[in-house]
Formats: sequence, C-alpha cells, structure tokens
Amino acid sequence: MTTSKQEFEVTKTEQEWREILTPEQFNVLRKHGTERAGTSPLDKVYDKGTFVCAGCELPLFTADTKFNSGTGWPSFFAPIDGAIETTVDRSFFMTRTEVHCRRCGGHLGHVFNDGPKPTGQRYCMNGVALKFIPEQTSD
Repeated sequence: MTTSKQEFEVTKTEQEWREILTPEQFNVLRKHGTERAGTSPLDKVYDKGTFVCAGCELPLFTADTKFNSGTGWPSFFAPIDGAIETTVDRSFFMTRTEVHCRRCGGHLGHVFNDGPKPTGQRYCMNGVALKFIPEQTSD
C-alpha cells in the first residue's frame, strides 16, 4: 500500500489513532483490514444524510449515491468530489483499486467497475470506516 508514505492534512501517531478509534476501526482504517460482510448496520441505512470518515469526519458520500449491492457492505456509486483518493492494492494475489480518505489516509474499501448507472462504479466501503450523519430536518 502506498498510503503510508503520503502526507495528509490529519496525521496522528499509531497510539493517537488507537485512542480515538475502536479496535475494529483501527484495523480497517489504519491497517487496511476488512470487516466481515453483513456485519455493518450502515449497510441498510438509506436515510437522508452524509457518510463521513470515522477517522477524521470528512464527508465522503451522500445518501443519495448509496445503493444495495447485495454484497453485505455499504455501497455507493460516487463519492463527494475531492473526498477520496485511490491507490493500487496488490494484496491477496489480485489487483484492486483501494479507496482511502484524502484527508487522513484511512483505508475505506475498494472500488469496482460493476456498479449502477450513472457511473458504473461500486464503492464497496467498510461500514466501520464510516459514520452516518443524518440530514437535519426543520420541524
């Protein structure tokens, strides 16, 4: 992975990350882990709002780009402009495109070219790498 050598707006020591993230978040965001499919409650969240990075709270995806991919992970067809960066991931004897937060470098998941229109992309994200911020409604 190339993200470890890059400079990001939000940087912390490994210990500082461990203090603010749960063990599962730390494993995914900082160690490029993957949560088990079907374990994230965010997979079934379709309310209006924004999905932000669990590490630095940068807005990453809006709810109107979320779709049910049937994979067991939250999936989106497009990120918010300028929110993510990608690198080549050659782990597990395959080549994939890794998606990470452009502000803190946290590993979010991977992007594939089997998504719906209009982009044809499927941003397959680890739910623990995200937080959902519901849209504020005025009553």
